[in-house]
Amino acid sequence: MDHNESSEMYLETIYLLEQQHGHAHGVDIAVKLNVSKASVTKAVKNLKTDGFINHESYGTITLTSRGKELSENIYLKHKLIARFLIDSLGVSSGVAAANACKMEHIISDELIEAIVIFNEKNDIVI
Repeated sequence: MDHNESSEMYLETIYLLEQQHGHAHGVDIAVKLNVSKASVTKAVKNLKTDGFINHESYGTITLTSRGKELSENIYLKHKLIARFLIDSLGVSSGVAAANACKMEHIISDELIEAIVIFNEKNDIVI
């Protein structure tokens, strides 16, 4: 599976659920992403095949070290973008979160680095 927006959304969701509960379940992923259980089943199969997650049949889902590294990177981008939008542009946290969720998948490393530098210069902590 390529690192496309869909797979990244699944990985980020699994990461957040794992942070909260120590693991994820397909039904929780479906609820968080507002998708069908069948969509989750297909994505989980692909993510497992690609070595990003561990999944027992009808059981818990956890990230592999490879999956954790990628999902942490995605989530860090999300937090950086959201904080930038809030602190530099003054948008609400809801608007920032919704836009960061979309932007995190397409933003270049160069732009992320520029945001990091901006945040550091302006004492913005994520």
